[in-house]
Amino acid sequence: MMGRIERYILGYTLLGVTAALAIISSVVLLIQFVELTSQVGTRADVGADSIFQLTLLKIPSIIQILLPFCFLFGGIGAFVGLNRRSELVAMRAAGVSAWRFIWPSAAGAFALGLVAVGALNPLAAALSARFELERARLMENYLGDAPQDIWLRQGDEKSQIVIHAKDRDVRRGVVTLRGVSLFIYEKSPRGQPEFRRRLEAEEATLLPGHWRLRNVREATAGASSIRSDSLSIRSTLDEEAALERLASPEAIGFWRLPRAIQLTEQAGFSANSYRLRLQQLLATPLLFAAMSVLAAAFSLRLTRLGGLAGLAGTGVALGFVMFFFNQFAGALAKADIIPLFAAAWAPAVVALLAGVSLLCYTEDG
Repeated sequence: MMGRIERYILGYTLLGVTAALAIISSVVLLIQFVELTSQVGTRADVGADSIFQLTLLKIPSIIQILLPFCFLFGGIGAFVGLNRRSELVAMRAAGVSAWRFIWPSAAGAFALGLVAVGALNPLAAALSARFELERARLMENYLGDAPQDIWLRQGDEKSQIVIHAKDRDVRRGVVTLRGVSLFIYEKSPRGQPEFRRRLEAEEATLLPGHWRLRNVREATAGASSIRSDSLSIRSTLDEEAALERLASPEAIGFWRLPRAIQLTEQAGFSANSYRLRLQQLLATPLLFAAMSVLAAAFSLRLTRLGGLAGLAGTGVALGFVMFFFNQFAGALAKADIIPLFAAAWAPAVVALLAGVSLLCYTEDG
């Protein structure tokens, strides 16, 4: 149960995190708006309101990356403020241990991490996908952007289909591919894929349970090609799964990652990037709590002893080090140098151990 002191510390810490989030969000909003203005504003006939709406779609995914910094900077600001007003000194003089007024902020950060993973991440992923579609729509008439080739793969226990398209169109959740080639393989008794036939279609639309092909030419090894106006091919993909194959792991929501992993492995692809993203999201609450502990550890030095500003600055620098360490560990995992589990959880565990070790040194000698 939290007493009055714990509630006061928790409320003050959340206020600091909110202030840090507001400041960081404003800066990111400005930078993203300027970047999109240079990318989209000069290439399409759009106004500032359209670019601003496009910027708002991207902000949640960026804030999700910067949230650990909000807990670190906000926590440092809150505890430094309490320290400068001698409130922490009064608490210690009353016999309150530092561990007692640190755990509420850490527990609150952990709880907010659960909310960020379960609610904010799916929202950010959905808005990020919409951002890509809106940006592509605004720039569809720009001659300098040539369409990129698209590759999809679907499969089950009996067959696999490799899909190549020259362009795509997504309207109201319906995926349409143009200039499509389908390479159909069947698995041998030993599980090896064997090529059976190739389909060339002017257009392919993904409908529930199947692809509908238009203006099709079918070619089989050792036989002449057959033309038909339309043809249906069974599909193991739905609209969301097809869009996920065209997106990065960061653009897939937390609750859909397990299915994305299953479909990717079923189609014969490596799902390491999706597995790494899932483990990183699972480690997010612990990372938020670790940043909160680090913020307290670098802010509890008594003001009369001096060096508080330098210690707080060291905590800020350590936060950037942890960010680059997280990115570096993810790169090593994607290169199969270290295990995925270790790459996802190591930054959070290292940050938590560093904060607890510093607190043990300063509080218990």
